Amino acid sequence: MTTSTTADNPVLRVAPAAPAEAAAYFRASLVFHADVSDVAAALAADGDPGFVVLDSRSTASWDQGHIPGAVHLPTALIPEQAGQLLDRGVPVVTYCWGPGCNGATRAALALAELGYQVKEMLGGFEYWVREGFESEAWQGRERRDADPLTAPVDAADCGC
Repeated sequence: MTTSTTADNPVLRVAPAAPAEAAAYFRASLVFHADVSDVAAALAADGDPGFVVLDSRSTASWDQGHIPGAVHLPTALIPEQAGQLLDRGVPVVTYCWGPGCNGATRAALALAELGYQVKEMLGGFEYWVREGFESEAWQGRERRDADPLTAPVDAADCGC
C-alpha cells in the first residue's frame, strides 16, 4: 500500500483554512452573490422580492433573451443612467451572459461605486435558461426544459 504525503496531494498541498476563517469567507461570499434558483424563487413568490434584477448586457444580447421584469442597463451606461432607472434604496442583483463572463461583476462594481447595494447572480443568463426558468425576448416568452446537469428535473429544488 502506498502512502501519499500532503505535498503529493494537490487538494491538500495548501491546507484548508481554519473553520472560523472559512466561515467568514463563505459568509462574505453570500453577501456578494445570489444564485439563479434563489433569484427565481424570490421573483416567483407573492409580493415584492425586495430587489431589482439588472441585465448589464448589450441591447443585441438583451434582444436574444432576458429575465422577465429585469431592468436593461448596459454596464457602460450605468454611471449616466442608473439614477434614472434604479432606486438607491432597493438592492440590485446584476447578471450578464454566464460564468465565463465578468460583465455582471463590472456592473456590480459600477453600481456599488455609485452607492447601490448590489449582489451578482452566479451563472448569469446562461444558467437561468439552463435551469428551466422563463425568459423573454422580442418574440415573446419561452421556457426550455431544465438541463439535468444544472438543475433537478424530478424535484422542486436541489436541496442545497
